[in-house]
Amino acid sequence: MSIDWNWGIFLQQAPFGNTTYLGWLWSGFKVTLAVSFCAWILAFCVGSLFGILRTVPNRLLSGIGTCYVELFRNVPLIVQFFIWYLVIPELLPEDISIWFKSELDPDIQFFVCSVCCLGLFTAARVCEQVRAAIQSLPRGQKNAGLAMGLTLPQTYRYVLLPNAYRVIVPPMTSEMLNLVKNSAIASTIGLVDMAAQAGKLLDYSAHAYESFTAITVAYIAINLVVMFLMSLVERKVRLPGGMGGK
Repeated sequence: MSIDWNWGIFLQQAPFGNTTYLGWLWSGFKVTLAVSFCAWILAFCVGSLFGILRTVPNRLLSGIGTCYVELFRNVPLIVQFFIWYLVIPELLPEDISIWFKSELDPDIQFFVCSVCCLGLFTAARVCEQVRAAIQSLPRGQKNAGLAMGLTLPQTYRYVLLPNAYRVIVPPMTSEMLNLVKNSAIASTIGLVDMAAQAGKLLDYSAHAYESFTAITVAYIAINLVVMFLMSLVERKVRLPGGMGGK
């Protein structure tokens, strides 16, 4: 089977938007980056919080963390996207719901729902990594912090978490890569990211190979940059004598 490649299609004028087809892809590229970055910040903060809750000596708080993980980890991501876009706005107070659905720009609606969905879904996975990292530390670290007069929150902040985060840099990197890839599902609710722009390019130009090859390369490029940056972070925070340390 021969494929009639035409890479010049990207420089042709798009039917609307006063830009080229490459401009469409570039716009989607920026949306993908923005959604992935914001969702990761949310995932890291929420995941860290619930990861801590799962390790505290309080059955209620630990149970809350467990329920969060089981809820978000056992529902398919695409289902969660539609819940966030179609169901959650209906559960908000009436004034906020009307404002969100009627007055807020649709693109912002798609963006907010996508960030919340991706962030909280990934947070459940980050939570388990933080929990495992804290529990993998020697018990003497926690006991030493408490013996020095630190409160339990201070022990987590100054003793346990700094060491736990160093342990989980590699799995955190994997979660960041998965988050970038999972962001493509956001196009199902209307977010105009790279996946959506590639589909639009296909609809108007009928060049499937070029459009999806381009976004494949773009996703690979994003993840290679993430891997490179996280490898620098891993070398920077590595503890001598620890796992992988010298």
